[in-house]
Amino acid sequence: MARFTIDFLGCKVSHVDAREIRERLLADGHAEASAREDADVAVINACCVTNEAVAKSRKAAARAARTHRRVFVTGCGANLAGDAFASLPENVTVVARRSEETPDAVAADLGALGCIGADAHIGRVRAFLKIQDGCSFQCSYCVVPLVRGESRSRGVGAIFAEAERRVAQGHRELVLTGINLGCFKSDGYDLARLVRELAALPDLARVRLSSIEINHVNDALLAAMNETPKVARHLHVPLQSGDDRVLQAMRRHYDITTYERRLAGLDGAFNLTTDVIVGFPTEDESAFENTLGTVERLGFTRVHVFPYSPRPGTSTAGDDPVPAEVKRARGARLRSLSFDLERQRWAAKLGSHDMVLVDRPGRGYGDDYTPFLVDAPIGELVRVRAVDVTQEGILARAT
Repeated sequence: MARFTIDFLGCKVSHVDAREIRERLLADGHAEASAREDADVAVINACCVTNEAVAKSRKAAARAARTHRRVFVTGCGANLAGDAFASLPENVTVVARRSEETPDAVAADLGALGCIGADAHIGRVRAFLKIQDGCSFQCSYCVVPLVRGESRSRGVGAIFAEAERRVAQGHRELVLTGINLGCFKSDGYDLARLVRELAALPDLARVRLSSIEINHVNDALLAAMNETPKVARHLHVPLQSGDDRVLQAMRRHYDITTYERRLAGLDGAFNLTTDVIVGFPTEDESAFENTLGTVERLGFTRVHVFPYSPRPGTSTAGDDPVPAEVKRARGARLRSLSFDLERQRWAAKLGSHDMVLVDRPGRGYGDDYTPFLVDAPIGELVRVRAVDVTQEGILARAT
């Protein structure tokens, strides 16, 4: 019986894809190794969003090749950058398939050994539920449509079946994930209707959206989020730039006025986070200052900063004029601003009450995905009062 380990690099969707490979191998009778040195097989679900991500994926595969009999490289990195793994030892196999095809491909290569009734429960309070994959947008810098294919939605029956299974396994929170989540449409459902009906599942404490494009933040979705108590008051809405000229060069299909107008209906209960690319080819210092101003106006409490990295097959693949040191400096300024905005929001919560879902010893997240430090059992949804601000989150007491 083959024993295996699985690592993933990149986004939440990569996490879900790795989990699906894991559960497929368990169902076929393979055993998950309790320690890495115990494993015969390693699966590296690789990322390709930047050159650094490809390099990290290759390093992980090379390291695994020295200690495992077989290594499978899967995911976006395998689909875009298979050549990056070509010089690795012969025990490394690159599986360049769509995400939904990959688990069967890896399992078939290893060989089915018969089901042993393995439990796929991963022992976490939070479970990621993929409802959509691929993207039909054509942002000038983005490789995702090349490696993930066009946008496609999962069937509603399969979504609810998995949701019910995850809740039965003990997961209290479902995080809806997808490459372009707002494009979800299936069997008469849109995202707003799906959110409402998933939140009605018994024993489920919370539903959260992982990331959504501003084009899909509409009145129906906001109404569903406002009117459904189990839905987290948190939106992660990629900005990428706060400058209209840069957004146009990125082919992002919105301007800053539109972006801000779409979020204008949110009250202070909503926590906003975002993604920003620094050092895009048309970003000068003035454009970057516009980004800083937009981030500050909207009060983003966390900015995931990505230095621009030209990707093969995109229209900006040969264009990278901003020096690396400038990208680093701009990234540092954005992270510093984000840190300050986050602490301001935390401080404003002092003395107030929140519902916290405890997902680790002494830690959990509030209704708006704010981190709290609280002494309560894992998996419990507890009412707390915020009493202090620490480096790691809001110190709270159960009430």
